[in-house]
Amino acid sequence: MIFSARAPQPIPGVPNPDIGGRDPLQALRRVATASLAVAVMSLSGAGLAAVALPGAAEAASLPPETFADLAAKVTPAVVNISSTHHEAADSSDQSAPFDFPPGSPFEQFFKHFREQQGRNHGGQDMTALGSGFIIDSAGYIVTNNHVIDGATEIHVTLSSGKDYPAKLVGADKKTDLALLKVDAGSPLPFVSWGNSDAARVGDWVLAVGNPFGLGGTVTTGIISARSRDIHSGPFDDFLQIDASINRGNSGGPTFNLDGEVIGINSAIASPNGGSVGIGFAVPSNMAKPVIEALRERGRVDRGWIGVAIQEVTPEIAQSLGLGQPTGALIASVQGDGPAAAARLQQGDVILTFDGQTVAETRELPRIVAATPAGKRVEVVVWREGARKSLDLTVAKMKDEPQVASNEGTEAPTADSPARRLLGVQLSALTDDMRQQLGLTDDIRGVVIVDVADGSPAAHDGLQEGDIIEQVARRKVSSPADVDRLVEQAASKNPPSVLLLVNRQGNELFLAVKVGKA
Repeated sequence: MIFSARAPQPIPGVPNPDIGGRDPLQALRRVATASLAVAVMSLSGAGLAAVALPGAAEAASLPPETFADLAAKVTPAVVNISSTHHEAADSSDQSAPFDFPPGSPFEQFFKHFREQQGRNHGGQDMTALGSGFIIDSAGYIVTNNHVIDGATEIHVTLSSGKDYPAKLVGADKKTDLALLKVDAGSPLPFVSWGNSDAARVGDWVLAVGNPFGLGGTVTTGIISARSRDIHSGPFDDFLQIDASINRGNSGGPTFNLDGEVIGINSAIASPNGGSVGIGFAVPSNMAKPVIEALRERGRVDRGWIGVAIQEVTPEIAQSLGLGQPTGALIASVQGDGPAAAARLQQGDVILTFDGQTVAETRELPRIVAATPAGKRVEVVVWREGARKSLDLTVAKMKDEPQVASNEGTEAPTADSPARRLLGVQLSALTDDMRQQLGLTDDIRGVVIVDVADGSPAAHDGLQEGDIIEQVARRKVSSPADVDRLVEQAASKNPPSVLLLVNRQGNELFLAVKVGKA
Protein backbone atom coordinates (compact mmCIF):
# COMPACT_ATOMS: atom_id res chain seq x y z
CA MET A 1 0.00 0.00 0.00
CA ILE A 2 1.31 3.43 -0.92
CA PHE A 3 0.29 6.26 1.39
CA SER A 4 0.04 9.74 -0.01
CA ALA A 5 0.77 12.93 1.87
CA ARG A 6 -1.99 14.62 -0.09
CA ALA A 7 -5.37 14.40 1.57
CA PRO A 8 -8.00 12.55 -0.49
CA GLN A 9 -11.20 14.21 -1.63
CA PRO A 10 -13.86 13.86 1.09
CA ILE A 11 -16.86 11.59 0.45
CA PRO A 12 -20.17 13.33 1.27
CA GLY A 13 -21.68 11.94 4.46
CA VAL A 14 -18.61 9.86 5.34
CA PRO A 15 -15.85 11.00 7.71
CA ASN A 16 -12.57 11.59 5.87
CA PRO A 17 -10.11 8.91 7.00
CA ASP A 18 -6.71 10.16 8.06
CA ILE A 19 -4.40 8.02 5.92
CA GLY A 20 -1.47 10.27 6.64
CA GLY A 21 -1.43 9.57 10.37
CA ARG A 22 1.17 7.80 12.40
CA ASP A 23 -0.59 4.43 12.58
CA PRO A 24 -0.95 2.88 9.09
CA LEU A 25 -3.00 -0.07 10.36
CA GLN A 26 -5.45 2.28 12.05
CA ALA A 27 -5.63 4.27 8.82
CA LEU A 28 -6.42 1.10 6.85
CA ARG A 29 -9.18 0.23 9.33
CA ARG A 30 -10.67 3.68 8.82
CA VAL A 31 -10.50 3.30 5.05
CA ALA A 32 -12.20 -0.09 5.24
CA THR A 33 -14.89 1.31 7.56
CA ALA A 34 -15.48 4.24 5.22
CA SER A 35 -15.70 1.93 2.19
CA LEU A 36 -18.21 -0.26 4.00
CA ALA A 37 -20.25 2.81 4.89
CA VAL A 38 -20.35 3.85 1.25
CA ALA A 39 -21.48 0.33 0.25
CA VAL A 40 -24.24 0.35 2.87
CA MET A 41 -25.36 3.81 1.77
CA SER A 42 -25.54 2.66 -1.87
CA LEU A 43 -27.86 -0.17 -0.88
CA SER A 44 -30.37 1.96 0.98
CA GLY A 45 -33.44 2.58 -1.14
CA ALA A 46 -31.73 1.27 -4.29
CA GLY A 47 -31.76 -2.51 -3.92
CA LEU A 48 -29.07 -5.03 -4.62
CA ALA A 49 -28.89 -4.03 -8.29
CA ALA A 50 -27.00 -0.92 -7.28
CA VAL A 51 -23.94 -2.95 -6.24
CA ALA A 52 -21.75 -4.25 -9.10
CA LEU A 53 -20.74 -7.71 -7.91
CA PRO A 54 -19.06 -9.95 -10.52
CA GLY A 55 -21.16 -12.89 -11.56
CA ALA A 56 -19.93 -16.23 -12.84
CA ALA A 57 -19.59 -15.01 -16.44
CA GLU A 58 -17.75 -11.87 -15.45
CA ALA A 59 -15.47 -13.78 -13.08
CA ALA A 60 -14.59 -16.22 -15.85
CA SER A 61 -13.45 -13.35 -18.07
CA LEU A 62 -11.15 -11.87 -15.44
CA PRO A 63 -7.41 -12.41 -15.94
CA PRO A 64 -5.97 -15.41 -14.10
CA GLU A 65 -3.97 -14.85 -10.95
CA THR A 66 -1.03 -16.49 -12.69
CA PHE A 67 -0.14 -17.80 -16.14
CA ALA A 68 2.25 -20.35 -14.64
CA ASP A 69 0.05 -23.40 -15.24
CA LEU A 70 -0.60 -22.40 -18.84
CA ALA A 71 3.09 -21.71 -19.47
CA ALA A 72 4.07 -25.06 -17.96
CA LYS A 73 1.52 -26.78 -20.20
CA VAL A 74 2.59 -25.30 -23.55
CA THR A 75 6.30 -24.48 -23.18
CA PRO A 76 7.58 -28.06 -23.76
CA ALA A 77 6.15 -27.93 -27.31
CA VAL A 78 7.86 -24.63 -28.19
CA VAL A 79 11.32 -24.93 -29.75
CA ASN A 80 14.29 -22.76 -30.61
CA ILE A 81 15.41 -22.83 -34.24
CA SER A 82 18.96 -22.15 -35.37
CA SER A 83 19.58 -21.89 -39.12
CA THR A 84 22.88 -21.41 -40.90
CA HIS A 85 23.06 -19.03 -43.86
CA HIS A 86 26.01 -17.99 -45.98
CA GLU A 87 26.48 -14.23 -45.88
CA ALA A 88 27.83 -12.37 -48.89
CA ALA A 89 31.21 -10.68 -48.63
CA ASP A 90 29.75 -7.18 -48.94
CA SER A 91 27.75 -7.44 -45.74
CA SER A 92 28.19 -4.58 -43.31
CA ASP A 93 25.68 -5.47 -40.58
CA GLN A 94 27.53 -5.12 -37.31
CA SER A 95 24.44 -4.94 -35.13
CA ALA A 96 24.10 -6.36 -31.64
CA PRO A 97 20.75 -7.35 -30.15
CA PHE A 98 20.72 -4.13 -28.10
CA ASP A 99 21.90 -0.58 -28.81
CA PHE A 100 24.87 0.64 -26.75
CA PRO A 101 26.99 3.81 -26.95
CA PRO A 102 30.09 3.37 -29.15
CA GLY A 103 33.14 2.41 -27.11
CA SER A 104 31.13 1.50 -24.02
CA PRO A 105 31.94 -1.65 -22.01
CA PHE A 106 28.61 -3.10 -23.03
CA GLU A 107 29.52 -2.81 -26.71
CA GLN A 108 32.68 -4.83 -26.06
CA PHE A 109 30.72 -7.29 -23.94
CA PHE A 110 28.41 -8.11 -26.81
CA LYS A 111 31.17 -8.39 -29.36
CA HIS A 112 31.18 -12.16 -28.96
CA PHE A 113 27.45 -12.20 -29.84
CA ARG A 114 28.17 -10.61 -33.19
CA GLU A 115 30.95 -13.11 -33.79
CA GLN A 116 28.60 -15.99 -33.05
CA GLN A 117 26.14 -14.56 -35.54
CA GLY A 118 28.85 -14.36 -38.19
CA ARG A 119 28.22 -10.64 -38.67
CA ASN A 120 31.65 -9.32 -37.95
CA HIS A 121 33.06 -10.32 -41.36
CA GLY A 122 31.48 -10.84 -44.73
CA GLY A 123 31.69 -14.06 -46.69
CA GLN A 124 31.12 -16.25 -43.63
CA ASP A 125 28.34 -18.47 -42.37
CA MET A 126 25.76 -16.61 -40.30
CA THR A 127 23.50 -18.19 -37.70
CA ALA A 128 19.93 -16.90 -37.52
CA LEU A 129 17.78 -17.60 -34.49
CA GLY A 130 14.03 -18.07 -34.40
CA SER A 131 11.20 -19.97 -32.80
CA GLY A 132 8.74 -22.70 -33.68
CA PHE A 133 6.27 -25.14 -32.16
CA ILE A 134 5.56 -28.87 -32.48
CA ILE A 135 2.14 -29.77 -33.88
CA ASP A 136 2.55 -33.56 -33.98
CA SER A 137 4.28 -36.06 -31.70
CA ALA A 138 6.09 -37.37 -34.80
CA GLY A 139 8.18 -34.18 -34.85
CA TYR A 140 6.48 -31.79 -37.29
CA ILE A 141 7.34 -28.18 -36.42
CA VAL A 142 5.77 -24.92 -37.65
CA THR A 143 7.83 -21.73 -38.03
CA ASN A 144 8.14 -18.68 -40.28
CA ASN A 145 9.60 -19.03 -43.75
CA HIS A 146 11.90 -16.07 -43.16
CA VAL A 147 13.50 -17.92 -40.23
CA ILE A 148 14.80 -20.72 -42.47
CA ASP A 149 14.70 -19.21 -45.97
CA GLY A 150 17.95 -19.97 -47.78
CA ALA A 151 19.35 -21.97 -44.86
CA THR A 152 22.04 -24.56 -45.52
CA GLU A 153 21.54 -26.20 -42.13
CA ILE A 154 18.70 -26.15 -39.57
CA HIS A 155 18.81 -27.25 -35.93
CA VAL A 156 15.96 -27.46 -33.43
CA THR A 157 16.47 -27.27 -29.67
CA LEU A 158 13.71 -28.46 -27.33
CA SER A 159 12.92 -26.92 -23.95
CA SER A 160 14.67 -29.93 -22.42
CA GLY A 161 17.90 -28.84 -24.10
CA LYS A 162 18.00 -31.70 -26.61
CA ASP A 163 19.15 -30.65 -30.08
CA TYR A 164 18.12 -32.27 -33.38
CA PRO A 165 18.89 -31.58 -37.03
CA ALA A 166 15.76 -30.65 -38.96
CA LYS A 167 14.76 -31.03 -42.58
CA LEU A 168 12.52 -28.66 -44.49
CA VAL A 169 9.24 -30.31 -45.51
CA GLY A 170 7.94 -27.27 -47.36
CA ALA A 171 7.60 -23.49 -47.24
CA ASP A 172 5.16 -20.86 -48.46
CA LYS A 173 6.55 -17.36 -48.98
CA LYS A 174 3.16 -15.78 -49.57
CA THR A 175 2.06 -16.48 -45.98
CA ASP A 176 5.60 -16.62 -44.52
CA LEU A 177 5.08 -20.14 -43.16
CA ALA A 178 7.29 -23.23 -43.17
CA LEU A 179 7.07 -26.82 -41.92
CA LEU A 180 10.07 -28.69 -40.50
CA LYS A 181 10.54 -32.31 -39.41
CA VAL A 182 12.85 -33.78 -36.78
CA ASP A 183 13.42 -37.45 -35.92
CA ALA A 184 13.63 -37.64 -32.14
CA GLY A 185 13.21 -41.40 -31.87
CA SER A 186 10.34 -41.02 -29.40
CA PRO A 187 7.04 -39.08 -29.24
CA LEU A 188 7.43 -35.35 -28.64
CA PRO A 189 5.12 -32.98 -26.75
CA PHE A 190 2.89 -31.00 -29.08
CA VAL A 191 0.19 -28.33 -29.11
CA SER A 192 -3.08 -28.09 -31.01
CA TRP A 193 -4.57 -25.46 -33.28
CA GLY A 194 -7.25 -23.14 -31.96
CA ASN A 195 -9.96 -21.16 -33.74
CA SER A 196 -8.53 -17.72 -34.49
CA ASP A 197 -11.90 -16.54 -35.83
CA ALA A 198 -13.30 -16.90 -32.30
CA ALA A 199 -10.57 -14.71 -30.80
CA ARG A 200 -11.84 -11.24 -29.96
CA VAL A 201 -10.11 -7.92 -29.51
CA GLY A 202 -9.28 -7.70 -25.81
CA ASP A 203 -8.83 -11.46 -25.28
CA TRP A 204 -5.78 -12.54 -23.29
CA VAL A 205 -2.95 -14.24 -25.19
CA LEU A 206 0.38 -15.80 -24.24
CA ALA A 207 3.44 -15.87 -26.50
CA VAL A 208 6.44 -18.18 -26.11
CA GLY A 209 9.63 -17.87 -28.12
CA ASN A 210 13.35 -17.32 -28.39
CA PRO A 211 13.86 -13.52 -28.27
CA PHE A 212 17.48 -12.44 -28.76
CA GLY A 213 18.51 -16.08 -28.42
CA LEU A 214 17.46 -16.19 -24.77
CA GLY A 215 15.15 -19.17 -25.33
CA GLY A 216 11.91 -20.20 -23.66
CA THR A 217 10.67 -16.69 -22.91
CA VAL A 218 7.00 -16.26 -21.99
CA THR A 219 5.13 -12.95 -22.46
CA THR A 220 1.47 -12.08 -22.10
CA GLY A 221 -0.86 -9.47 -23.50
CA ILE A 222 -4.13 -9.06 -25.36
CA ILE A 223 -5.33 -9.05 -28.94
CA SER A 224 -5.15 -5.38 -29.90
CA ALA A 225 -6.77 -5.60 -33.35
CA ARG A 226 -7.76 -8.02 -36.08
CA SER A 227 -7.38 -8.17 -39.87
CA ARG A 228 -4.27 -6.01 -40.04
CA ASP A 229 -2.73 -5.48 -43.49
CA ILE A 230 0.98 -4.66 -43.11
CA HIS A 231 1.69 -5.01 -46.86
CA SER A 232 3.99 -7.99 -46.39
CA GLY A 233 2.16 -10.22 -48.86
CA PRO A 234 -1.02 -10.74 -50.89
CA PHE A 235 -2.89 -12.50 -48.07
CA ASP A 236 -2.20 -10.23 -45.09
CA ASP A 237 -4.79 -10.73 -42.35
CA PHE A 238 -2.75 -10.47 -39.15
CA LEU A 239 -3.80 -10.51 -35.53
CA GLN A 240 -2.22 -7.57 -33.73
CA ILE A 241 -1.07 -8.36 -30.20
CA ASP A 242 0.66 -6.35 -27.50
CA ALA A 243 2.55 -9.24 -25.86
CA SER A 244 6.26 -8.45 -26.15
CA ILE A 245 7.63 -9.77 -29.45
CA ASN A 246 11.29 -9.24 -30.37
CA ARG A 247 13.93 -10.55 -32.74
CA GLY A 248 14.00 -14.32 -32.41
CA ASN A 249 10.31 -14.59 -31.56
CA SER A 250 9.51 -15.12 -35.24
CA GLY A 251 7.77 -18.44 -35.80
CA GLY A 252 6.71 -18.80 -32.18
CA PRO A 253 3.12 -19.45 -31.16
CA THR A 254 0.42 -17.18 -29.76
CA PHE A 255 -1.79 -19.13 -27.35
CA ASN A 256 -5.26 -18.49 -26.02
CA LEU A 257 -6.05 -19.27 -22.38
CA ASP A 258 -6.98 -22.84 -23.34
CA GLY A 259 -3.42 -23.46 -24.51
CA GLU A 260 -4.40 -23.59 -28.20
CA VAL A 261 -2.37 -21.94 -30.95
CA ILE A 262 -4.34 -19.08 -32.49
CA GLY A 263 -1.43 -17.32 -34.21
CA ILE A 264 2.18 -17.52 -35.40
CA ASN A 265 4.25 -14.50 -34.38
CA SER A 266 5.74 -13.08 -37.57
CA ALA A 267 6.44 -9.35 -37.47
CA ILE A 268 6.61 -6.25 -35.32
CA ALA A 269 6.17 -2.55 -35.94
CA SER A 270 9.02 -0.75 -34.24
CA PRO A 271 11.20 2.32 -34.76
CA ASN A 272 14.20 0.63 -33.14
CA GLY A 273 13.83 -3.08 -33.87
CA GLY A 274 12.60 -3.89 -30.36
CA SER A 275 9.16 -4.46 -28.94
CA VAL A 276 6.93 -1.41 -28.54
CA GLY A 277 3.75 -3.42 -28.03
CA ILE A 278 2.79 -3.82 -31.69
CA GLY A 279 3.26 -7.39 -32.85
CA PHE A 280 1.60 -9.30 -35.68
CA ALA A 281 0.65 -12.98 -35.81
CA VAL A 282 -0.61 -15.09 -38.73
CA PRO A 283 -4.08 -16.34 -37.68
CA SER A 284 -4.28 -20.07 -37.07
CA ASN A 285 -7.27 -20.45 -39.40
CA MET A 286 -5.11 -19.13 -42.25
CA ALA A 287 -2.05 -21.13 -41.24
CA LYS A 288 -3.67 -24.52 -40.67
CA PRO A 289 -4.65 -25.33 -44.30
CA VAL A 290 -1.27 -24.04 -45.52
CA ILE A 291 0.59 -26.32 -43.10
CA GLU A 292 -1.63 -29.26 -44.05
CA ALA A 293 -0.84 -28.68 -47.73
CA LEU A 294 2.89 -28.46 -47.00
CA ARG A 295 2.73 -31.71 -45.06
CA GLU A 296 0.81 -33.53 -47.79
CA ARG A 297 2.47 -32.15 -50.92
CA GLY A 298 5.39 -29.97 -49.84
CA ARG A 299 3.74 -27.00 -51.58
CA VAL A 300 0.56 -24.93 -51.55
CA ASP A 301 -1.78 -25.01 -54.56
CA ARG A 302 -4.05 -21.99 -54.77
CA GLY A 303 -7.02 -20.95 -56.83
CA TRP A 304 -6.62 -18.39 -59.62
CA ILE A 305 -9.06 -16.53 -61.88
CA GLY A 306 -6.82 -14.23 -63.95
CA VAL A 307 -7.73 -10.69 -62.99
CA ALA A 308 -5.90 -7.66 -61.65
CA ILE A 309 -7.92 -5.76 -59.07
CA GLN A 310 -7.82 -2.44 -57.28
CA GLU A 311 -9.57 -0.75 -54.39
CA VAL A 312 -13.02 0.72 -54.79
CA THR A 313 -12.62 4.23 -53.42
CA PRO A 314 -15.63 6.35 -52.44
CA GLU A 315 -15.08 8.41 -55.60
CA ILE A 316 -15.02 5.31 -57.81
CA ALA A 317 -18.11 3.91 -56.09
CA GLN A 318 -19.89 7.18 -56.70
CA SER A 319 -18.87 7.20 -60.36
CA LEU A 320 -20.21 3.67 -60.82
CA GLY A 321 -23.46 4.33 -58.95
CA LEU A 322 -22.48 1.69 -56.41
CA GLY A 323 -23.39 3.69 -53.34
CA GLN A 324 -20.94 2.28 -50.80
CA PRO A 325 -17.24 1.61 -51.55
CA THR A 326 -17.31 -2.18 -51.40
CA GLY A 327 -16.06 -5.10 -53.47
CA ALA A 328 -13.02 -5.42 -55.73
CA LEU A 329 -12.74 -3.45 -58.98
CA ILE A 330 -11.37 -5.42 -61.94
CA ALA A 331 -8.60 -3.33 -63.49
CA SER A 332 -7.71 -5.88 -66.17
CA VAL A 333 -8.70 -9.38 -67.27
CA GLN A 334 -6.10 -11.85 -68.51
CA GLY A 335 -7.11 -13.21 -71.89
CA ASP A 336 -6.47 -16.89 -71.16
CA GLY A 337 -7.82 -16.95 -67.60
CA PRO A 338 -11.02 -18.27 -66.03
CA ALA A 339 -12.41 -14.75 -65.61
CA ALA A 340 -12.19 -14.09 -69.34
CA ALA A 341 -13.87 -17.44 -70.05
CA ALA A 342 -16.67 -16.48 -67.65
CA ARG A 343 -16.99 -13.10 -69.41
CA LEU A 344 -16.00 -10.92 -66.50
CA GLN A 345 -15.11 -7.49 -67.79
CA GLN A 346 -12.71 -4.72 -67.00
CA GLY A 347 -14.59 -2.29 -64.75
CA ASP A 348 -16.77 -4.93 -63.11
CA VAL A 349 -16.85 -4.80 -59.32
CA ILE A 350 -16.82 -8.26 -57.73
CA LEU A 351 -19.30 -8.16 -54.83
CA THR A 352 -19.47 -11.83 -53.86
CA PHE A 353 -17.39 -14.88 -54.76
CA ASP A 354 -18.65 -18.40 -54.11
CA GLY A 355 -21.21 -17.08 -51.66
CA GLN A 356 -18.70 -15.02 -49.68
CA THR A 357 -19.12 -11.26 -49.53
CA VAL A 358 -16.13 -9.22 -50.69
CA ALA A 359 -16.39 -6.29 -48.30
CA GLU A 360 -12.86 -5.03 -49.02
CA THR A 361 -10.63 -5.45 -52.05
CA ARG A 362 -7.91 -7.29 -50.15
CA GLU A 363 -10.37 -10.03 -49.14
CA LEU A 364 -10.78 -11.32 -52.70
CA PRO A 365 -7.24 -12.74 -53.17
CA ARG A 366 -7.58 -14.75 -49.94
CA ILE A 367 -11.01 -16.07 -50.92
CA VAL A 368 -9.92 -17.05 -54.43
CA ALA A 369 -6.64 -18.59 -53.23
CA ALA A 370 -8.51 -20.78 -50.74
CA THR A 371 -10.89 -22.08 -53.42
CA PRO A 372 -9.88 -25.48 -54.88
CA ALA A 373 -8.90 -25.54 -58.53
CA GLY A 374 -11.65 -26.95 -60.70
CA LYS A 375 -14.50 -25.77 -58.50
CA ARG A 376 -17.35 -23.99 -60.26
CA VAL A 377 -18.47 -20.92 -58.33
CA GLU A 378 -20.97 -18.10 -58.64
CA VAL A 379 -19.55 -14.59 -58.95
CA VAL A 380 -21.80 -11.57 -58.45
CA VAL A 381 -20.53 -8.36 -60.03
CA TRP A 382 -21.70 -4.76 -60.30
CA ARG A 383 -21.94 -3.80 -63.97
CA GLU A 384 -23.61 -0.77 -65.54
CA GLY A 385 -25.56 0.09 -62.42
CA ALA A 386 -26.92 -3.39 -61.65
CA ARG A 387 -25.91 -6.69 -60.06
CA LYS A 388 -25.09 -9.52 -62.45
CA SER A 389 -24.45 -13.19 -61.65
CA LEU A 390 -21.84 -15.20 -63.57
CA ASP A 391 -20.52 -18.77 -63.28
CA LEU A 392 -16.75 -19.27 -63.16
CA THR A 393 -14.49 -22.31 -62.88
CA VAL A 394 -11.44 -21.65 -60.70
CA ALA A 395 -8.05 -22.67 -62.08
CA LYS A 396 -4.79 -23.52 -60.34
CA MET A 397 -2.54 -20.54 -59.69
CA LYS A 398 0.50 -20.49 -61.90
CA ASP A 399 3.96 -20.29 -60.36
CA GLU A 400 4.38 -16.76 -61.70
CA PRO A 401 0.86 -15.58 -62.59
CA GLN A 402 0.45 -12.85 -65.17
CA VAL A 403 -1.41 -9.91 -63.76
CA ALA A 404 -3.00 -8.94 -65.75
CA SER A 405 -3.97 2.02 -84.83
CA ASN A 406 -6.58 4.60 -84.74
CA GLU A 407 -4.42 7.53 -83.77
CA GLY A 408 -5.43 11.19 -83.90
CA THR A 409 -3.16 13.92 -85.10
CA GLU A 410 -4.15 16.71 -82.75
CA ALA A 411 -1.41 18.68 -81.05
CA PRO A 412 -1.58 19.47 -77.33
CA THR A 413 -4.39 21.92 -76.74
CA ALA A 414 -4.18 25.01 -74.58
CA ASP A 415 -7.87 25.53 -73.74
CA SER A 416 -9.75 22.26 -74.11
CA PRO A 417 -12.52 21.06 -71.76
CA ALA A 418 -10.11 18.49 -70.32
CA ARG A 419 -7.59 21.24 -69.62
CA ARG A 420 -10.18 23.50 -67.97
CA LEU A 421 -12.23 20.90 -66.07
CA LEU A 422 -9.59 18.33 -65.10
CA GLY A 423 -6.40 20.34 -65.28
CA VAL A 424 -4.62 18.13 -67.84
CA GLN A 425 -3.07 18.77 -71.21
CA LEU A 426 -3.53 15.95 -73.71
CA SER A 427 -1.89 14.72 -76.86
CA ALA A 428 -2.64 12.04 -79.40
CA LEU A 429 -0.62 8.86 -78.95
CA THR A 430 1.63 9.19 -82.01
CA ASP A 431 4.39 6.80 -83.03
CA ASP A 432 7.01 9.18 -81.65
CA MET A 433 5.14 9.46 -78.35
CA ARG A 434 4.73 5.68 -78.21
CA GLN A 435 8.47 5.24 -78.69
CA GLN A 436 9.33 7.84 -76.03
CA LEU A 437 7.09 6.14 -73.48
CA GLY A 438 8.16 2.62 -74.43
CA LEU A 439 4.61 1.52 -75.26
CA THR A 440 3.65 -1.53 -77.27
CA ASP A 441 1.54 -1.26 -80.39
CA ASP A 442 -1.56 -2.74 -78.76
CA ILE A 443 -1.99 0.16 -76.30
CA ARG A 444 -4.58 2.67 -77.44
CA GLY A 445 -5.60 5.96 -75.86
CA VAL A 446 -4.61 9.57 -75.22
CA VAL A 447 -1.46 10.61 -73.40
CA ILE A 448 -1.36 13.17 -70.58
CA VAL A 449 1.52 15.54 -71.26
CA ASP A 450 0.92 17.96 -68.38
CA VAL A 451 -0.94 18.01 -65.05
CA ALA A 452 -1.61 21.43 -63.53
CA ASP A 453 -0.59 21.92 -59.91
CA GLY A 454 -3.58 21.95 -57.56
CA SER A 455 -5.93 20.70 -60.26
CA PRO A 456 -8.56 17.96 -59.78
CA ALA A 457 -6.37 15.63 -61.84
CA ALA A 458 -3.36 16.22 -59.59
CA HIS A 459 -5.47 15.79 -56.46
CA ASP A 460 -6.94 12.49 -57.63
CA GLY A 461 -3.70 10.92 -58.81
CA LEU A 462 -3.29 11.49 -62.54
CA GLN A 463 0.33 11.81 -63.69
CA GLU A 464 2.23 12.96 -66.74
CA GLY A 465 2.77 10.02 -69.07
CA ASP A 466 -0.48 8.28 -68.09
CA ILE A 467 -2.41 6.93 -71.04
CA ILE A 468 -6.16 7.54 -70.79
CA GLU A 469 -7.74 4.46 -72.36
CA GLN A 470 -11.35 4.97 -71.25
CA VAL A 471 -13.50 7.84 -70.02
CA ALA A 472 -16.78 6.89 -68.31
CA ARG A 473 -16.26 3.28 -69.48
CA ARG A 474 -15.94 4.37 -73.14
CA LYS A 475 -12.77 3.91 -75.17
CA VAL A 476 -11.02 7.04 -76.38
CA SER A 477 -8.49 7.49 -79.16
CA SER A 478 -8.13 11.28 -79.42
CA PRO A 479 -8.12 14.35 -77.15
CA ALA A 480 -11.45 15.31 -78.73
CA ASP A 481 -13.00 12.08 -77.39
CA VAL A 482 -11.79 12.92 -73.88
CA ASP A 483 -13.06 16.51 -74.12
CA ARG A 484 -16.54 15.41 -75.16
CA LEU A 485 -16.95 12.83 -72.40
CA VAL A 486 -15.49 15.11 -69.72
CA GLU A 487 -17.96 17.85 -70.65
CA GLN A 488 -20.79 15.34 -70.31
CA ALA A 489 -19.53 14.38 -66.85
CA ALA A 490 -19.41 18.04 -65.80
CA SER A 491 -23.17 18.29 -66.25
CA LYS A 492 -23.88 15.45 -63.82
CA ASN A 493 -24.44 15.73 -60.07
CA PRO A 494 -21.99 15.20 -58.51
CA PRO A 495 -19.62 16.12 -61.35
CA SER A 496 -17.02 13.33 -61.55
CA VAL A 497 -15.65 11.03 -64.22
CA LEU A 498 -14.18 7.52 -64.11
CA LEU A 499 -10.98 7.11 -66.11
CA LEU A 500 -9.11 3.94 -67.04
CA VAL A 501 -5.43 4.80 -67.40
CA ASN A 502 -2.41 2.78 -68.37
CA ARG A 503 0.60 3.63 -66.19
CA GLN A 504 3.86 1.97 -67.18
CA GLY A 505 2.02 -1.09 -68.47
CA ASN A 506 -0.41 -1.41 -65.55
CA GLU A 507 -4.06 -0.47 -65.91
CA LEU A 508 -5.98 1.19 -63.10
CA PHE A 509 -9.19 3.10 -62.63
CA LEU A 510 -9.18 6.63 -61.20
CA ALA A 511 -12.25 8.67 -60.31
CA VAL A 512 -11.60 12.38 -60.85
CA LYS A 513 -13.82 15.18 -59.67
CA VAL A 514 -14.59 17.56 -62.48
CA GLY A 515 -13.75 21.18 -61.70
CA LYS A 516 -15.52 24.32 -62.77
CA ALA A 517 -14.94 25.76 -66.21
